[in-house]
Amino acid sequence: NRANIWLVRGSQRDVVIDAGLGLRSLPDYLRDAGLLAPAESAGPRPLLAVATHVHFDHSGGLQHFKEVAVHSAEAAALLQGDNYEAVTWLSDREVARSPRPGWSARQFRVPPVRPSRLLQEGDVINLGDRQLTVMHMPGHSQGSICLHDKDRKILFSGDVVYDGSMIDWLPYSRISDYVASCQRLMELVDRGLVKKVLPGHFNIFGAERLYWLASNYISQAGVCHKISTCAMRSIASIALRVANSRITS
Repeated sequence: NRANIWLVRGSQRDVVIDAGLGLRSLPDYLRDAGLLAPAESAGPRPLLAVATHVHFDHSGGLQHFKEVAVHSAEAAALLQGDNYEAVTWLSDREVARSPRPGWSARQFRVPPVRPSRLLQEGDVINLGDRQLTVMHMPGHSQGSICLHDKDRKILFSGDVVYDGSMIDWLPYSRISDYVASCQRLMELVDRGLVKKVLPGHFNIFGAERLYWLASNYISQAGVCHKISTCAMRSIASIALRVANSRITS
């Protein structure tokens, strides 16, 4: 549940891609670390947090940002603080240091956040000297997106693809959508549009590995996989409903 967080600095706007759990303020950290515009400048550039999807390890920190963007398919879940769709499942052993004395992971939930921008396929986030194009890539979740820096041939892939087992057994996951998204990823490689992938988890990798991960998922998405995934989704759904009923009670 330790997700990658990417800071993309532009000449007119900075963008944070995914915001982690939010146990502490990420904007405060970025300012204290000197990673945003210095105080002696004309003022800090606008800072936008973009969630590649609303799963808790990516969206919990959105509460600390003034400007938040998410795909429209998951905007309602974020606005309502739907921790079932956010698949909130956190244990104390995953937290290195509690945010305050007496805090327990069982208290954690993704709070309601009102998005300031709803994203759609093809939208462009303009940073001034660079642009990030939104690619709607459902499968892992219904509102999963990648952000494509076409000029630099960089793909911020969220949990659509990373160098590990691709998860398609959560609520709102859908294998047929995932297959279609993987076909789009392979097309990006075939057309020479991606050289580097900055994923939602684990390490950066290149185009060849991206093609293999996408094609490997497609090759394994047969009948047996669909049956086992259906069983796993049922178990996960029950566990999440029980866990989140305890959180809200």
